[in-house]
Amino acid sequence: MKNTKLSHKKVLISVIIPTLNGADSLKELLAALSIQTLQPHEVLVIDSSSADKSAEIAREYNAQTLIIERKDFDHGGTRTLGVQKATGEIIVFFTQDVIPAHRSVLENLTAPFLENDNIAVSFGRQLPSFYASEIARHLRLFNYPEHSYVRDYSDRMECGLKTIFASNSCAAYRKSHLSEIGYFQNKLIFGEDTCAVGRLLEKGYQVAYIAEASVYHSHNNTRAEDFKRYFDIGVLHCEEEWLLKTYGTAEGRGLSYVQSGISYLIKRRRYGLIVDFMVRTVLKYVGYRLGRQYKRLPRTIIPQLSMHRGWWETGQ
Repeated sequence: MKNTKLSHKKVLISVIIPTLNGADSLKELLAALSIQTLQPHEVLVIDSSSADKSAEIAREYNAQTLIIERKDFDHGGTRTLGVQKATGEIIVFFTQDVIPAHRSVLENLTAPFLENDNIAVSFGRQLPSFYASEIARHLRLFNYPEHSYVRDYSDRMECGLKTIFASNSCAAYRKSHLSEIGYFQNKLIFGEDTCAVGRLLEKGYQVAYIAEASVYHSHNNTRAEDFKRYFDIGVLHCEEEWLLKTYGTAEGRGLSYVQSGISYLIKRRRYGLIVDFMVRTVLKYVGYRLGRQYKRLPRTIIPQLSMHRGWWETGQ
């Protein structure tokens, strides 16, 4: 494809941040964005009728603020709404709880679009937050390596599902390419980013992982939360079976994660956490398998197994 060699001076960049009761972290994010070496053309905050001061904080930082009903939030649909309202050609997404690690995050994250117009998506490195547990720290280091890479559709033969790994916690999209797949898919339990990347790669575009665009973002999940998250991943893979048929399964990746986790804890001399790590791994696997078979489970118990209970209560 033709390389257009755009310039940061010529391309408009829109930042979109969905929020829900995010006042505690949103102010830090917006403050960090205000001192980036590359300033966006606009910042749009889409707030799901927060009970705190999220919308007020957004306005204090001159962000365009759109209020929607909490029941109307949809991982894909709400982000599509933001894209359609945005005026930029490069659309950058953050979640409300990320903190840019340095002043060049936006510049580094969007640079691939200026160098090659075959890049449809870029996503940044997520570093463990300051209060991350050892297990949460390892998960971030495992999923987000030190070196950047670019992947395309052919990489599925070697990388499997890892080919379409991305996160809208810190990601950028070329709006024109995203429009070709109808933007983000509605009514997903989550994983709108993964599905979008999968569709874009099918069309011949590429995804870039930019390790130099790093943010602090991690969660100290309980064992129950780990189970529920992987239950939801199983539900996603059941509903969107084309992901597995096209890009393969994640079993090999799971084995690498276990080996990496045990090695990490040994090196850190946190031997007492190895049992907890293994228990969590088993719970994740069981949760995932149950999610894949959720249609066989009693409907009344399914919301209790999921991190996204509202998705079940409002009707998928």
